[in-house]
Amino acid sequence: MDTSRLIYIHGLESDSNSGKARLFREWFPGMLTPDFKGSFEERMTQLEPILATKDNWTIIGSSFGGLMGTVYTCKHPAQVRKLVLLAPALLHDPFGSFLDVEPVSVPTILIHGTLDTVVPLEPVREVAQRLFTNLTYHIAEDDHRLHKTVHELDWKTILS
Repeated sequence: MDTSRLIYIHGLESDSNSGKARLFREWFPGMLTPDFKGSFEERMTQLEPILATKDNWTIIGSSFGGLMGTVYTCKHPAQVRKLVLLAPALLHDPFGSFLDVEPVSVPTILIHGTLDTVVPLEPVREVAQRLFTNLTYHIAEDDHRLHKTVHELDWKTILS
């Protein structure tokens, strides 16, 4: 697996030193885990040049990072090989304008916890089903941060 084409996009109040970011770097040396700051637009402006350097990306986005990864994938589906969404904040503004796009066929895996009190499970599932034609949905008994689930999943298979 080419880990130089793997990127983890952290959540709104997180950074590259979060637990998930550290785990992913440990499990997949070479994986990018950049820091993003500012508004959604500012973060997307930071993300675009990173992803523009290559194609065939596998994007893992957590919460607000899942929103960022989704918007990028909807805009640039040919550059994304796979999208993995961890409790993505798909209901967060300014996402509404992206709901009228043509569905994309990028393989997408959405992992969400039944105990998530930050991002509601069912509305996110409905949005994801409208956006992605090749969607696999995993529901776990876990909270928004997916603390247990992150350790239990077979990431090599998910990212392959």
